[in-house]
Amino acid sequence: MRLLDELFPLVEGFYVDLHKNPELSHAEYRTASGVAEWLTRTGYEVHKGVGGTGVVGVLRNGPGPTVMLRADMDALPVEEKTGLPYASTTRTTDEDGHEVPVMHACGHDAHTACLVGAADLLSETREEWSGTVMIVAQPGEESLDGAQRMLDDGLYERFGRPDVILGQHLGPQPAGLISHRAGVILGSSASYRIRVHGEGGHASQPHTTVDPVLIAANIVTRLQGVVSREISPSEMAVLTVGRIQAGTKANIIPEEAYLEINTRALNEVVAARLETAIERIVRAEAAASGAVREPEFERFQGAGVTRNDPDTVNAVAAAHRAYFGDTYVIHLPDPSPATEDFGYLGLPDDPRPIPYVYWFVGATPHDVWEAAPGGTPYEKMGNVPSNHSPFFAPAREPALRAGLAALTVAALSYLGRDRQEASEPAPSGAMFPGPVPDDVPIPIPSTDLVGAHEAPAPPADPLGPPSGARQQPTEHNEHNEAYDSAFLASSWDEPEPADSTHDADMGVLFQSQDEELREEWRNEKVEESTLSADMAAFLEDDEPRRPPAGPAFGGPPPQGSAHHAPPPGPDDDRPGSDYRH
Repeated sequence: MRLLDELFPLVEGFYVDLHKNPELSHAEYRTASGVAEWLTRTGYEVHKGVGGTGVVGVLRNGPGPTVMLRADMDALPVEEKTGLPYASTTRTTDEDGHEVPVMHACGHDAHTACLVGAADLLSETREEWSGTVMIVAQPGEESLDGAQRMLDDGLYERFGRPDVILGQHLGPQPAGLISHRAGVILGSSASYRIRVHGEGGHASQPHTTVDPVLIAANIVTRLQGVVSREISPSEMAVLTVGRIQAGTKANIIPEEAYLEINTRALNEVVAARLETAIERIVRAEAAASGAVREPEFERFQGAGVTRNDPDTVNAVAAAHRAYFGDTYVIHLPDPSPATEDFGYLGLPDDPRPIPYVYWFVGATPHDVWEAAPGGTPYEKMGNVPSNHSPFFAPAREPALRAGLAALTVAALSYLGRDRQEASEPAPSGAMFPGPVPDDVPIPIPSTDLVGAHEAPAPPADPLGPPSGARQQPTEHNEHNEAYDSAFLASSWDEPEPADSTHDADMGVLFQSQDEELREEWRNEKVEESTLSADMAAFLEDDEPRRPPAGPAFGGPPPQGSAHHAPPPGPDDDRPGSDYRH
């Protein structure tokens, strides 16, 4: 048995090792081997090669719910420019045969490290909970097909259907902040390949040709009016032409042009409207130019919206507030247009879909957040290195500690229920029949799994203003004020000494919940965006919750080639000044 502080260096070392050795989608062989080895040594029944390179670990521990924890493993073809001592220098050949750099520019290395760490903690505290833990390390999230591949390979038929699915993702918020949202939290995405056919010839004789470059240019121009003129202003939609390619030489009119187009939306109706408009415009422009053949139109990648189950979000967010404290857990007022394939695991088209919760863990170092220009959180998040950036460098310790704790506490909020006294009603949701109680009790086991994260005592005025200066919202910016709260203050006082980096940094960064925001949600004054869910239940409970208490536990240290990286030094996540963007 070990305290989390004894387990954490192993998790941190695994993260550093994964960061230095990233692998592209569906080529996560080394990463998968490291995950499988860790789970095996921690007592799980382990299965490799699920859906290609996916790994599944199952730990059965008596009657109770089956709780699935999922993380993604793949990296991106991005050249790292963080300046970190453990920055990736990996280069590989992609599926098209091109040599590309590889970087964990989206935080999947942290997701995977937190996944195995949480699995370890749950294994070593089996006397405190009852049920089944299902660990899923998924390949191919960046290609948006890894989850479906695992399902097609019999994920639930072979290993059991979970009662709830839990997942998390690093985000550009300040390091250690936990962000929840009921309903739609991530948008849908679709990518299309377009090939238009012309008739080539000499550049001096354009009248004898049909120029596919001109057709492609007209398509790009025409597409710019789809969102502004065909989608309601009340809806969110994005249409991007990300690739256009044609020709080999200046004095040759080519025979064809190639485009790739990406769309984003927050509901299926808008997504379908975008697809219809793209195909209509492509075919019309080709016909208008006298194209010799019909254009080719292919949808080659995509995923639907990620829609959190509101009751399940309620239970998990309340457990997070009980553990971290209200000041470290916020709601997101708006969905993100980013896309995940996590939602497929919930079987959205099934008559009995599986409830899931997906949340964000802040990763931006606090000094980077402080220095970022902008008077509101939205502005600041647009000025810090975010996901898919070559400068994406998460604050290693606070982000990993928060992610490890968040995943473990969320799992125990379900697995610990059978250990509660009979007088405590279970939270409602897809797993638990019955009406929603007015005050959902949070089943916190007697074991403090993450003792180093005990929430600091609240300030004397828990709803007072933040310690730093804060820009006052303007009258026309009422909705954005929901995010411009004390949690994301643009400056804060120097922290007093504390037991951990998390407590020291977070205790002064986020001092209070914005009372005006809470009242607006209670009184339903905030104008919600399309498909947003009622968040009032998150903010109704003003009763302070007791922190967990008791010893913390871990498991035996993993061994093997994927774990040889020593724990990083105290300053190893501090890039040089040239890289502090």
